[in-house]
Amino acid sequence: MGLLGTMSAIGTALGPSLGGLLIAALSWRAIFLVAVPVGIVTGLLAYRHLPVDRRVPKAERAAFDNRGTLLLALTLASYTLAMTVGRGRFDSLNIALLTAAAIGVGLFALVQARTRSPLIRPAMFRSPLLSASLATSTLVSTVMMTTLVVGPFYLTGALNLDAASVGLVMTIGPLAAALTGVPAGRIADRFGAHRTTIVGLTGIATGSLALAAIPTTLDVAGYIAPIVVITASYAIFQTANNTNVMADVRPDQRGVTSGMLNLSRNLGLITGASVMGAVFSLAAGTGDIKTALPDSVATAMRITFLVAATLILAALATATASRTLARHKR
Repeated sequence: MGLLGTMSAIGTALGPSLGGLLIAALSWRAIFLVAVPVGIVTGLLAYRHLPVDRRVPKAERAAFDNRGTLLLALTLASYTLAMTVGRGRFDSLNIALLTAAAIGVGLFALVQARTRSPLIRPAMFRSPLLSASLATSTLVSTVMMTTLVVGPFYLTGALNLDAASVGLVMTIGPLAAALTGVPAGRIADRFGAHRTTIVGLTGIATGSLALAAIPTTLDVAGYIAPIVVITASYAIFQTANNTNVMADVRPDQRGVTSGMLNLSRNLGLITGASVMGAVFSLAAGTGDIKTALPDSVATAMRITFLVAATLILAALATATASRTLARHKR
């Protein structure tokens, strides 16, 4: 798990640095053009090296949950649109889309309870550890996306860095996560996944509170230090949380459990980009953040990460409570 996290962080680190250089040297279109050969090479490597799936006779395969899949897709589409179409404004369309998403969740749960081969077995959520791990994953991903969305505006608007410099600064956090990934796996194996999860969450909360208190007089160094704490702690949390979830999963449930972890992360990323982006914009006091004054951007940064720290404290409470519930169940 730690090695997977390291590889992911290395890719994340390359994104901002190469992206900043491409924007500065060429244009934003170059970011998408360079993804074409990268995608082709990745596809060829996967085809060449990933093991071929074992062929199972059709009679032995579980039926595919078409209704559940369609309901889940429509529900997620409604939530995603609700989080994006308003661009920070909450109106009747957002309310309608959120209502549709809520109804979709209810219908999906009903269908899953009555389907012979459900996409997600409702009994899985009876595990307090799994439910808490998914919830904390969503909250942490919300905060991590906040660093990626808000950080560039702070670096350009409050610290006056250019695009290439912003890209290089944004690389430091993922590099810290890459260097922490494998040691985090060792720590989780040595001291236990739950304890390591708590350590990771505590570090993210500490870094978020530090960003909420950051004065602009500290310049770039005052931004980098808390970001390193947050991203390194994220690597610790991610490795331990994934280990905690996957350790007790039956082989026939590993695929869907892994999918649920990815879903929880993606829900957090969507929420962080939209809701926390809206918090930042409102705190800056302008609908167009590019026109905000440096002091307003700095104030918005502090308020946004104060909210982020609150979310991580909620994640800490959830993780701690789940452990207590799991012990009582035993």
